[in-house]
Amino acid sequence: MQPTPSSVPQRRLARQARQKFVEGLCSGLPELGKTVQEFLAALMAQTGTAREMQSRRDAWMQYQQLHATWTQRTAKAWQEALAPHAISARGPLAGGVVGNQFELLSDDVVENKILASRMALTITEQVGPQFDTLRQRTQSLEGQELDSNDILRPDTVCLLLVEQWVESGLSRTDLQTVVDPLQRDLANLLQKHYQAVNVFYVEQGITPQTDLKSRVRRTSGGTATGGSDSGAGGLASQALAQTREAMAAARGNPPFPAQMPRMPQYPPGYPRHGHGMHTAFATGMTPLARARQRAQGVMGQLRRLLTQPATGFDMVNAPPASAALAHALTAHRVHADTFYTNVATLIEDYSPAAVVQLAGTVRERSTELKKKAATTGEKAIIEVVALMFQSILAEDRIPPAVRVWFARLQVPVLRVALAEPEFFSNLDHPARKLIDRMGACVLGFDSTSINGSALETEIRRVVQVIEQYPETGRRVFQLVYDEFEKFLSKFLTEKQATSRLVSVAQQVEQRETLAIQYTIELRTMLRDMPVRDEIREFLFKTWAEVLALSAVRDGPQHADTVAFKRTAADLVWAASAKPNRSDRAQVIQNLPGLLQRLRQGLALLGVNGPEQDIQVKTLTDTLADAFLSKTASIPQAHIEAMAKRLANLEDFMSDATLGDMPLNADNIEMMLGIDASSIHVVADNGAPVDDAMVVWAQELQPGTWYTLDHNGASTQVQYAWQSQRKQLHLFAAVDGSSYLIQLRRLAAYLQAGLLVAQDEEGLTLRATRDALAKLDANPERLLG
Repeated sequence: MQPTPSSVPQRRLARQARQKFVEGLCSGLPELGKTVQEFLAALMAQTGTAREMQSRRDAWMQYQQLHATWTQRTAKAWQEALAPHAISARGPLAGGVVGNQFELLSDDVVENKILASRMALTITEQVGPQFDTLRQRTQSLEGQELDSNDILRPDTVCLLLVEQWVESGLSRTDLQTVVDPLQRDLANLLQKHYQAVNVFYVEQGITPQTDLKSRVRRTSGGTATGGSDSGAGGLASQALAQTREAMAAARGNPPFPAQMPRMPQYPPGYPRHGHGMHTAFATGMTPLARARQRAQGVMGQLRRLLTQPATGFDMVNAPPASAALAHALTAHRVHADTFYTNVATLIEDYSPAAVVQLAGTVRERSTELKKKAATTGEKAIIEVVALMFQSILAEDRIPPAVRVWFARLQVPVLRVALAEPEFFSNLDHPARKLIDRMGACVLGFDSTSINGSALETEIRRVVQVIEQYPETGRRVFQLVYDEFEKFLSKFLTEKQATSRLVSVAQQVEQRETLAIQYTIELRTMLRDMPVRDEIREFLFKTWAEVLALSAVRDGPQHADTVAFKRTAADLVWAASAKPNRSDRAQVIQNLPGLLQRLRQGLALLGVNGPEQDIQVKTLTDTLADAFLSKTASIPQAHIEAMAKRLANLEDFMSDATLGDMPLNADNIEMMLGIDASSIHVVADNGAPVDDAMVVWAQELQPGTWYTLDHNGASTQVQYAWQSQRKQLHLFAAVDGSSYLIQLRRLAAYLQAGLLVAQDEEGLTLRATRDALAKLDANPERLLG
């Protein structure tokens, strides 16, 4: 059928939009190529095995030779895809059926499609809202859904890019190596030009259609599927069919959501953009990154389910709750006020039977709320939240006392989900973070140990604040999350033995840090001074320790610390040549006091008796040689300048000078002054460890429970504390023993799987996964 005259300008406008989009993509190709080149160069600069280094160099050299060909071919392929059905011969991205005939696909074609699908899924997480708006506007112009191979689709853009990479002679394995920075920048590029085309449409007066009917998929002829049905019954049957379709899409379209590479992996020194976890090698991934990857896949499935035409749920601009539902939610808060007024006189029932009964209450509550809902979107949200809380209540690793309080968060979370759709797509939403943190902190406790504890009391307080807060939204969840974190920092270290160990461990880190910094500053000050090697070695290796320990114990400006600083300057001057009689007389006069302060400092380190005598004799022999030397002496002005800088040395020091801190296990027991047999000090041992694991070790959250395999024994431990500079980490076991682990050794344990989180996913993500599984088995319940 020939297009009507009125439709010709509209189709021409859609073609202009595609042309504008492709021109924008092609203009950004050089920057994409530069991103890949910089990444490969940074990767090549890393140290590794000879084989790894050679492989990285080969990849870099091959890219240097062929990258221009790749970008040119990609630009040409994108431009050719502007022609109607230009790439339809390839078949749909996710399958091997063309028309009504089956096509036997080669392994290369399949591998290209798999890699492109993974890229597209990751990119769609970022550009989804902009693309949806563009798709709706284009559909309104053309009267039909975008073709599966339309160049406007992210999956089409990715497939052409991947195909041209391989056809240019570049290795697919190398593409998998650079896929993270490449897809990151490609997502930014797509988002930029989706926005540009949407602006173009607005300028032409084209606005998106957001009603439910416009979201129904149309055939190529422009007729809505299921159009023969009419009235409410027809629309309901369409909605149910689309719900089933949504579940199928959530399961497998695009394919392999659980394997998509979500967390970028960058070499050290390579620019990073807003990501908290990076692995050291592009081909590796930490368990934390893999968990995050799987989490993004689950959240993507949920978002696609809720935005299908069956619900019409807007993930960006949620409408206010319908009047009856809003009234029911408000009534629940009023009932909560009454509950907490009388709760002091009630005896809470935390028995297993009570939890089962509570699960039934959750289900009944959701049924009643769905009756109040006016839209399919509201019903879907109520159902998903109810299923999530059913899963939480069924988590038997969480003590019943805590599950009882979690159940009371169902309605506040529902209020947030209705008002803030981001709850369904953002793992870092405060409501999710709060429930996950509270759940992670109670996994290692049984009913006996947590009932009536400070932790249970705090969880009860948190729930009470949320339920009674007039406007339950992001703000209150963020508020109580911050308060809960402050509570944890005290709760985890409030036991007397733990508190004392934390204090000593902090002093050990501070002392070792200061010793390193004092050594660096002393080296700097003595760089151009004619100082004997014996004196240099003593100041760097011994006296820096004296200064550090005195500063930690008494403070950097305490009289003893100031005197020890002055002693360093006096020793440097006394050990220099003394050609003048007046200088020699002054050395003789000051020597008794100098030796006394040196012995005092050595005693502070625990150096006494014969060992102290040997060190003092070495120094006095050096001073005697200097006394007789006829060479030029160090000017007194230099000595005074050094003494002045030493007196205020802390003003010149920074964390930038901190190197690897040595941990001496003997220091712990010596500084505690008690038997430290229950304290396991696990110091660095030089074992090789990826930088990504070190970053991961620094990001562990206090309160989380782990299984620790130490010296062949498996122990359940809770992460209790990290020192100020994150060099020392403390884990507490239920039997009262403690494990003080140094940073790189902790990273090595994570890398070797000797320290494994008991809950990598998080409570709300696991609940989301369970909800999706139930909806997969029975999609009718979403709208029922």
